[in-house]
Amino acid sequence: MKINFFSLLLSTLLLTSVLTAQIKFETDTIKTSSGKILITFIGHGTLMFQYNNLVIHVDPVGQFGDYSKLPKADIILVTHNHGDHLDKAALDLIGKSTTDLLLTETCFQEIKKGTVMKNGESKVVQGIKVEAVPAYNLVNKRDTGEPYHPRGIGNGYVITLGDKRIYIAGDTENIPEMKKLT
Repeated sequence: MKINFFSLLLSTLLLTSVLTAQIKFETDTIKTSSGKILITFIGHGTLMFQYNNLVIHVDPVGQFGDYSKLPKADIILVTHNHGDHLDKAALDLIGKSTTDLLLTETCFQEIKKGTVMKNGESKVVQGIKVEAVPAYNLVNKRDTGEPYHPRGIGNGYVITLGDKRIYIAGDTENIPEMKKLT
């Protein structure tokens, strides 16, 4: 039996697109004092929150989701500048003229837009309290002995939605600052 290469390629592409179209992201619902939070896990460190008509994206990266098909962001939080957390193309797809982009200094240096938040800073953005908290490595080190995620470079975030505080760890380890979070 002879198989036509183009028929095989077309069949593979069709099957791939059908499987891709059927991917559903896992979503959890949390009740708060002022409405529900929908938390959608896109992949890796990439999340989407929906709360009281606001959409908050965390570390949008196109490898994990098709941002041309996801809701546009009111707020975007970026934890650090590694490619699995900072994707300029995804930011451009998910952003709109009124989107607030909060990020680290190193991210700002790469993409030249947004509002820099340093560890320990707090802001209210579109009615949502956002706190930048440390995210770094103690043990995970490069061949040079330097941490892969050095202290003071990356952010985790704590966002307050209604009566719930949600910790977005970013790339970090079990650092002492976590014990202080409530």
